[in-house]
Amino acid sequence: MRTRVTDMLGIELPIFAFSHCRDVVVEVSRAGGMGVLGALYFTPEELEMELKWIDDHVDGKPYGVDVVMPASYAGADLGVDSPEDLLGRLQGMIPEGHRAFVDNLLTSHGVGPLSGEEAGRALLGWTDATARPQVEVALRHPIALLANALGPPPADVVELAHAKGVKVAALASTPRHAVKQVEVGVDIVVAQGTEAGGHTGEISTMVLIPQVVDAVDVPVLAAGGIGNGRQMAAGMALGAEGVWTGSIWLAVEEADTPAMAKQRILEATSRDTVRSRSWTGKPARLLRNEWTDAWEAPDSPGTLPMPLQFMLISDALRRIARSDAAELATFPAGQIIGTMNQVRSTKDVVFGLVEEYIEATERLGRLTGD
Repeated sequence: MRTRVTDMLGIELPIFAFSHCRDVVVEVSRAGGMGVLGALYFTPEELEMELKWIDDHVDGKPYGVDVVMPASYAGADLGVDSPEDLLGRLQGMIPEGHRAFVDNLLTSHGVGPLSGEEAGRALLGWTDATARPQVEVALRHPIALLANALGPPPADVVELAHAKGVKVAALASTPRHAVKQVEVGVDIVVAQGTEAGGHTGEISTMVLIPQVVDAVDVPVLAAGGIGNGRQMAAGMALGAEGVWTGSIWLAVEEADTPAMAKQRILEATSRDTVRSRSWTGKPARLLRNEWTDAWEAPDSPGTLPMPLQFMLISDALRRIARSDAAELATFPAGQIIGTMNQVRSTKDVVFGLVEEYIEATERLGRLTGD
């Protein structure tokens, strides 16, 4: 399969796999696609270890790193460069009423506290100040792609990546966002429809992709609800030159998804997700449950802006993960989970996408007599 994207990055298949699991990243890249490691949850030191492991196991195949450098967030105007100082200032912006709401919600479900050593990883890479160290670590490794998950990356970061020979991608949920990304020098635009898991806009994939393709002159990847080869073929037919996938890797054999969460994914339908601000303060598609419902209830104090919301709930998420409160365990997941009903190997998923893509394009060819 040859597109501008495969030629640009030296990959065999225009299949991009976003995952927080290094094993999945390696397996996709070794299969001919492009594994992209989500850096958000790692400290710079942890990210260094993850990327060193990937370097040692990816057999020289290209891979990428995804960071979160939002264009706007609470505290961006504080003028604080140190992640430690920023964390302290932001903690003081979280109302006590919100802290009490979270504690009461967990207590009512029998979720106990964390130990002192487990608590406190609140900010992560949700800001410019905390994402830049992750970028520095990533660019010390032989990555082929640096992706930004929330809007256009800072122009100086794009320049820094290009100076290292690294291509830059960024996600867009509207044609206007795509144009802004190209203006700062982004090489690839990921047009992500509302069906996607995680942060996502309101326009469906089928509508969004051709609009973005018409708006920019760089390669576009189709994202949002891409889980099989027929959907891949549809995205390519709409003008995309590859696909960006995420949710389908949550339930593969190599994924480090907790067993409880993996089982819920296998049982879920496409109606079991919801766009909610209860995770980060920005709209993100999550698996719907009592956690997401609680934030929409009349007694909810309302969500906080990014990054305060995640800072508020970070310890709560860890408490839930260590408990039996499955009814509160929510996480980013796209509508494609309705078709994910069995555990497969990462390699099988990649090859399945290709085989189904070929079948779909051959079927279309027969319709036109080709």
